[in-house]
Amino acid sequence: MAEPIDARMAAKLRSNLTIEHLEIVDTSANCGSSFALVIVSPDFARKMTLARHKLVNQILAEEITQLHAFSQKTLTPEQWAKERGA
Repeated sequence: MAEPIDARMAAKLRSNLTIEHLEIVDTSANCGSSFALVIVSPDFARKMTLARHKLVNQILAEEITQLHAFSQKTLTPEQWAKERGA
């Protein structure tokens, strides 16, 4: 049986980025065609949002082509801490 797409995405992200926090939410009523991700990584420091998203899109290129919808929120640990404290 094939590995679920969310597990593949998590494995790819963890092997290509230093991940401090990762949330992968199936937003398609569990049919696996739409996901929202929150990724917290120090690797995003000094990168603009577009560069962060391009990096994630490159890592998950194969998986994204299989999805109907994909959204991502990319934060540095400092941004994550500030957002959680707000």
